Amino acid sequence: MYRAGRVQGISALEPGPGQQVLDLGCGTGLNFRLLRERVGPSGTIVGIDRSAQMLRQARRRAAKAGWDNVVLIRADAVLMDPAAIRATIQEQGGAGSSDAALATYSLSLMPDWRKAWANLTALLNDDARVAVVDMQEPVGWARLLTPLARAACALGGADIAAHPWQAVEEDCADVIRASARSGHLQIRAGTLRRGYS
Repeated sequence: MYRAGRVQGISALEPGPGQQVLDLGCGTGLNFRLLRERVGPSGTIVGIDRSAQMLRQARRRAAKAGWDNVVLIRADAVLMDPAAIRATIQEQGGAGSSDAALATYSLSLMPDWRKAWANLTALLNDDARVAVVDMQEPVGWARLLTPLARAACALGGADIAAHPWQAVEEDCADVIRASARSGHLQIRAGTLRRGYS
């Protein structure tokens, strides 16, 4: 059900060959294959997650596929120090600033997603592309499924009312807006306004 949002989010992000893409809340690396198809072997995927267990699975996924251009960092997006994260990325062979970033179903899990967003954008080039994919209550006929959607989000620890894609609407230009699964999945992508801080 949630793969559709990942596919649309990465398509709207439009990462290109050789670029460095930051995957915030990368989990087990479910975005890596789609990102790798876009950035190629000359690009870099930087996965950040606070769960050591998730990162172990992401590391296994990358190793099994032979992707040697995946950098994995354990950090809490709300509490992380962007300067320290930049240094860690560089120590592992990546660039100090990323060309693009993606947060799929992760910001709604964070108690202060706006702080996580600020930390994320601090790791990006001024004109980087950024995409957020997250959840809200279904619309239209699918409103009948709202109790199920609420329960699924609560079970996973996500706040269905967080609407973190608003950050893309507020801080980016040329915003692409899309939805899937009767509006339950919301996709936003845009270009950070130059000089955003």
